[in-house]
Amino acid sequence: MLKLRFTLNLFAILVLLSSVAYAQEATKEHKDSLNSIVQKYYDLNVKVFQANSTVDDIDHVFDLFTEDFTYVHPKYGGTYSRQDLYDGYVRNQQNGAYNGSITGIKIDNQITGLNAVVTEKRFIERTEIGAKEGNPEMTLFEFKEGKISRIYEYW
Repeated sequence: MLKLRFTLNLFAILVLLSSVAYAQEATKEHKDSLNSIVQKYYDLNVKVFQANSTVDDIDHVFDLFTEDFTYVHPKYGGTYSRQDLYDGYVRNQQNGAYNGSITGIKIDNQITGLNAVVTEKRFIERTEIGAKEGNPEMTLFEFKEGKISRIYEYW
């Protein structure tokens, strides 16, 4: 009887440890997935910021967003719907605002949680004497079903 109880307890511990390991791996995969989407967002934006970018490049950025996506930037006007932001991207492109002066985005720090990522990033800007890192800026990304549902800019 004691041997059976010991065996059952050992089995229960092994099942529990296996479940914990599975949950840890699933959490890591979830975080990796969110981090990958944020990196893709930044990479696609750098492409849009170039003088030769197209509306297709903008569309690729917006493929990362949910249909009910919102963009919040309190310092520069508040809350924008997906369509408002899209129209702004296209308008900036048509007005020549995307001229290649932004050559990269450097992520200095990143914290990933459950369906959210916060980044500290800097724009890399082209200057007459070479590349220059801009000031650090904080951005919060929220996710739903594997897509960006909201971006808060805190700069």
